[in-house]
Amino acid sequence: MAVVRFKGFGEVEVPVGTSILEAAAKAHYPVGSACGGVCACSTCHVYVTRGLELLGEQEDDEADILDKAFDVRATSRLGCQSKIVKEGEIEVEITRESLVTYENEHPAERGKYTKRA
Repeated sequence: MAVVRFKGFGEVEVPVGTSILEAAAKAHYPVGSACGGVCACSTCHVYVTRGLELLGEQEDDEADILDKAFDVRATSRLGCQSKIVKEGEIEVEITRESLVTYENEHPAERGKYTKRA
């Protein structure tokens, strides 16, 4: 099992093989996924602040999509493509881009997360 901590939201324990996006959905944390998690947009963009080595390697498709994201950093990953491959602890910061998308996907929660960020 792996523990994924979402900065400012909490943590969730998930089995190896789970993606960061799936972990967020399991815990009901606000990671956007406009394309449904098929690597066609950058709305599940997160920063992996700890435990990057516990995730699978970044593929070319993910790198190409990240080129379209806002405020890309060395630790940027797409939640849908970041599969956990080893047990351990991972810390993730949800980007503003992802929070805005989540709120757009969940109109009842508009302003709930972006006012914090």
